[in-house]
Amino acid sequence: MSPIRRRTKFIFSVIPISTLLFLYLLTSTTKAISVQTVHLQNLHHHHQLCEGTTYTDLCFSTLTSHPNLTSKPLPQIISSVVRTTIAAVDNSASNCTTLRHTLRRLDPRSKMALDDCLELLEEAAEDLSAALGDLKARAEAADDLQTLLSAAMTNAYTCLDGFYNCNDTEVWSAIDGGLKHVHELISTSLAMVQKMKVPPPAAASEGEAAFEEYGRVHMGFPGWVSRKDRKVLLEAAKGTVRADLVVAKDGTGNFTKVAEAVAAVPDNRRRRFVIYIKEGTYFENVEVNKTKTNVMFVGDGIGKTVIKANRNAVDGWTTFRSATVAVVGNGFLARDLTIENYAGPSKQQAVALRVGSDRSAFYMCAIVGYQDTLYVHSLRQFYRQCNVFGTVDFIFGDASVVFQDCNLFARRPNPKQHNIFTAQGRADKNQNSGISIQNCRVTASSDLVPVKSRFKTYLGRPWKEYSRTMYMQSRIDDLVDPAGWVKWEGDFALKTLYYREYMNLGAGADTSKRVTWPGFRVTRNETEAAQFTVREFIQGEEWLNETSIPYRGGLS
Repeated sequence: MSPIRRRTKFIFSVIPISTLLFLYLLTSTTKAISVQTVHLQNLHHHHQLCEGTTYTDLCFSTLTSHPNLTSKPLPQIISSVVRTTIAAVDNSASNCTTLRHTLRRLDPRSKMALDDCLELLEEAAEDLSAALGDLKARAEAADDLQTLLSAAMTNAYTCLDGFYNCNDTEVWSAIDGGLKHVHELISTSLAMVQKMKVPPPAAASEGEAAFEEYGRVHMGFPGWVSRKDRKVLLEAAKGTVRADLVVAKDGTGNFTKVAEAVAAVPDNRRRRFVIYIKEGTYFENVEVNKTKTNVMFVGDGIGKTVIKANRNAVDGWTTFRSATVAVVGNGFLARDLTIENYAGPSKQQAVALRVGSDRSAFYMCAIVGYQDTLYVHSLRQFYRQCNVFGTVDFIFGDASVVFQDCNLFARRPNPKQHNIFTAQGRADKNQNSGISIQNCRVTASSDLVPVKSRFKTYLGRPWKEYSRTMYMQSRIDDLVDPAGWVKWEGDFALKTLYYREYMNLGAGADTSKRVTWPGFRVTRNETEAAQFTVREFIQGEEWLNETSIPYRGGLS
């Protein structure tokens, strides 16, 4: 064989191997480039999703732990974060259980605070699970999602708040990190939910939409009140209410105690269940728990039907557990009764009424106490023609709540104390919670009137970093200090709070000497103020319409 033929044969025998090697290298390179491209796309997508969140590193690490998220719609991505949050809540609850059973020298207050945590974390997990059910690819679900996520965050923070007056810092230190992790995860979900929402019209020069979640109004009531509930309340007003159970001290009803009647309510009712509480004073603590839904209390009038007790912080109760009446079951209604904590001004935190019931409403009720009288804990609430009495932070909490045509009475406090009407507890800028006070009377009670010059009285102070409160179209009497508002401590929350006054009347409504904090403004912007109404803030037209509780949907 000639050298030329041998060389040719060698060349032709090598070519296929070279070609295969080239193709292999080309394919491998292409795959690597493809994988790298997908990776870069994922990173870019994650950065887009995490944009605007407070805890961007946590957001990014959480998303990268879930594969193939870039191909999923936003609601499914949020669902992944919420599931991670539920696992974190469960871990915190397990930690509390372990501490409850292993620490030998727990003081009674710490034990109670841990018990509160277990209840609150269970409710947080339920709120998060409900949010999973609501996660649909449509913007109208965003308001309900915000409400549920906000409530879950509030429950986690309330757990920590329970250790405020405890001497045992070991327990607080053991659970603080886990609960902060829960807060950061919920904060991330809340920021993502904002991306689901249809942007509302510009509300104000500051660019923040305030209470757009409260909802539409029909016939003067938030729409969450059903037509049947309107009828029930109208019948109650005429004294012709048809009750499912009757409570009477004299034995003429089904029960002599309110708590016994509540215990007899069937669980998870979809239809209204009315408990008529006859005239009398009932010395007891009452809890309407999560399973007692759509319950209604009807009394014989303010000062006639009275539920009262005296749990308080000085005697060892947590603020959360001190309530005379605590309502958690959704859809609760009440009218024509008084709820009181009579512990007095020296007993510190002593709650008369605590409400964590979604779409709950109170009509012609009196809530009476001193410090921390009304704990508007979480979810959507409405108060109409109610009287609220107290001294320090006496309307506080983190609900989305509207007070309309109410009388807010500051009482005589202890020497060296200030009166403060509100202490709102929004802890994240994307929560939809806040306190709205519309067409109310802000004034002094009869015991304060003769000595009101001895005590300073303020409209509110920031309990949490993003505290949010609006006073509008109300009469503010001269007991309110010209500064209007007071600090919590140092410069805490002064830049992040959202405090507004709109078109108020009275000697105390003069705003010429108000505080100059970055987060406070006197506004004349009607669009901004309208977002604090029943229609815009608590989706009122969707649930109040089926009760007889009257309400004003907008500003007029």
